[in-house]
Amino acid sequence: MLVFEFKAYGKKQQFAAVDEAIRTVQFIRNKALRFWMENQKVDKYDLNKYSAVLAKEWTFCDELNSMARQSSAERAWSAIARFYDNCKKKISGKKGFPQFQKDNRSVEYKTTGWRMATDRKSITFTDKKGIGKLKLKGTRDLHFYQLTQIKRVRLVKRADGYYIQFCVQVDRSEKIEVTGNAIGLDVGLKEFYTDSNGVAVENPRFLGKGERRLKKAQRRLSKRVKGSENRKKARVILGKRHLKISRQRKDFAVKLARCVIQSNDCVVYEDLRIKNMVKNYCLAKSINDASWYMFRVWMEYFGKVFGRITIAVPAHGTSQECSSCGTIVKKSLSTRTHACRCGCVLDRDHNAGRNILSRGLSTAGHVGTWILDPNACGELTATDVEVILHRQVDSANQASPRL
Repeated sequence: MLVFEFKAYGKKQQFAAVDEAIRTVQFIRNKALRFWMENQKVDKYDLNKYSAVLAKEWTFCDELNSMARQSSAERAWSAIARFYDNCKKKISGKKGFPQFQKDNRSVEYKTTGWRMATDRKSITFTDKKGIGKLKLKGTRDLHFYQLTQIKRVRLVKRADGYYIQFCVQVDRSEKIEVTGNAIGLDVGLKEFYTDSNGVAVENPRFLGKGERRLKKAQRRLSKRVKGSENRKKARVILGKRHLKISRQRKDFAVKLARCVIQSNDCVVYEDLRIKNMVKNYCLAKSINDASWYMFRVWMEYFGKVFGRITIAVPAHGTSQECSSCGTIVKKSLSTRTHACRCGCVLDRDHNAGRNILSRGLSTAGHVGTWILDPNACGELTATDVEVILHRQVDSANQASPRL
């Protein structure tokens, strides 16, 4: 499934109708969740039927397309199903009990409720919300795909405007030449990653570079009177600042992941948990800014597309173990050079990268998500990407987590 995004252009009253449709989706989703709470043995199909009941009770619900109402109910069920799965797996801590939504920003249509223009440069929404015809602007060409391949159409509201996403059902695969290379990656905070060949990629630190403008926009927002128009404008400006940083992270992760996958036949990386790492409030901002998870997600996705092997291995001991002789060399986080009695002297991250590659090529570790499930999409992978050793998590309050 490919997702193509276009910027939507229209009149002010059309976007007001889009906002009304988004609020309706939130209403149906929350009502479906309440229906599940108050009734026993409710499943996905019961919630879909309940969306039709809401259309009879409320006029504004009836104005929304029937399949869009079903999609709204399915959103509630996805939260419920996730809660059930967490309970079955008996995960520690909170199980993620479904919560009522307060700030929905999208509405999803299925195969009805919209009509594409012949030139594929505009789309018309045919339900009773009054959205009408919206012009599309983007770099993708929808002429390569049949209209029957478009399974979902989403209207998304962001800080800088409204966007339309087309979910196209197609299997993407590309053939490239075999390189004969295998590489191990050790991600960090100083360098984004250091590979088993000693090559390091600088950490872009997008949040650190844009933090001054973020703080300025946040101060302006806090000084505005609540409910005023100036506060709404300041909120939009702050949202645009965050949106720019988010897009920079994604652009960097996508381009770098594609380059790594195309340059190597086998890519090995650490299988760690960021969720535990960000509990350290001193490092949480830097860890989130690095976006290791997004980088791993796109590596696994491009691994599926180009037919490359991606392997995740346990990270415990990768920086302590000598990549030459296998001896355990104890070192603190402040020690950045690995020096072993066998004469092996390497940068700490370089040594870790070699150990990661060795583990990936051995029987240890497991293959990436796309190997376990050939139908898995990179954006939907449930794995996390981490960089700190298990032993280092306990001492993360003392020094940097970079290996």
